Amino acid sequence: MVKKLQKIAAKKESAASIGSLGQLLDSELAGTVKESAQQIWLAGLGAFAKAQAEGGKVFETLVKEGVSIQRRTQAVAEEKLGDVASKMTGLAGDVQNKAGQSWDKLETIFEERVAKALNRLGVPSSKDIDALIARIDALAAQVGGAPAKKAPAAKKAAPAKKAAPAKKAAVKRAPRKTAA
Repeated sequence: MVKKLQKIAAKKESAASIGSLGQLLDSELAGTVKESAQQIWLAGLGAFAKAQAEGGKVFETLVKEGVSIQRRTQAVAEEKLGDVASKMTGLAGDVQNKAGQSWDKLETIFEERVAKALNRLGVPSSKDIDALIARIDALAAQVGGAPAKKAPAAKKAAPAKKAAPAKKAAVKRAPRKTAA
């Protein structure tokens, strides 16, 4: 196309001396330029049509590749998520065990401190009460002639029946003196 234009331009220069031939060459040059523009336009339309046809195929190919990549990515992500979940479950179990041990220690410390406080206040412990029950049973056996029974530590002894109190004679009290 460019060579054609160069040939026409060369003919125009050689024929510039001839007037009518110059006009003829000008119209020939214009026609060639017009034909070249038309060919460029058609080439552009062809490229556009081809891109449009190929673009659909390229788009579908890209979608397929995207789906494939997404599946692989999801599989890897689910695998990693499973790993993290198992690690977190293990960690939670460890924390729970440590917390349980801490609660046990705290409970023991609390029980010891409460026992010390009750002891300072003179409240007998369960061991003291069990020992007293055993002594009472031994004394009751000696007094009543029955063999002594050992009170089980887990069971509390049944309360002894109270004898009916003897009626006391009414005692008159002296009136109180009040300060006037």
